[in-house]
Amino acid sequence: MAEKERDRRIQDMGTLKALAHPLRMRLYRALTLAGTATASQLAEQVDEAVSLASYHLRKLAEHGLIEAAEPGSGDGRERWWRPASDGVRIRDEDFRDAPEQIAAHTAASRLFFAQRSDMYLRFLDERPHWGEQWAPGAVSSEAVLRLTPAELAELTGEMLALVRRYDELGRAAEAAGDAEGRENVAVHTYAFPFRT
Repeated sequence: MAEKERDRRIQDMGTLKALAHPLRMRLYRALTLAGTATASQLAEQVDEAVSLASYHLRKLAEHGLIEAAEPGSGDGRERWWRPASDGVRIRDEDFRDAPEQIAAHTAASRLFFAQRSDMYLRFLDERPHWGEQWAPGAVSSEAVLRLTPAELAELTGEMLALVRRYDELGRAAEAAGDAEGRENVAVHTYAFPFRT
């Protein structure tokens, strides 16, 4: 298989709508965490029927968001999938040309936020079970800054570069066999202007 693209930029309505479906986004996230998986494995993770998961995985594949993967195990009758890229980016500037584009981008952004919010709420409920070793690193904070648009863009770029650096560090360590104590960690960052 070819090397995966990093942070594929979604610029068309069809792909945006394909990803901005609640079940498809859950399947895509589960597949991203698994690396490779079958429809059966993913259906179990999202608590849906295998046939429904298969249908939605094919829709994601039609838009190039996921692709066929080498079989991981089993008898070869079931199709294996993997994300087609290491992450996706959806930029506001790509969906400003028409009211239906603005509406689709807004709806997708709201869905992504709701799912991320659900993840954080689940963590809050489960926090006591994670143990005290995770407490110092798990954080929720808000900073109110006075910035120009250019400064906000620079801040965002620096934060994303830092996150990528730690992503690469974790991937390299796991590839070298250092998986002890590693867990999936969600980093959600929102930076936006507002007026009081």
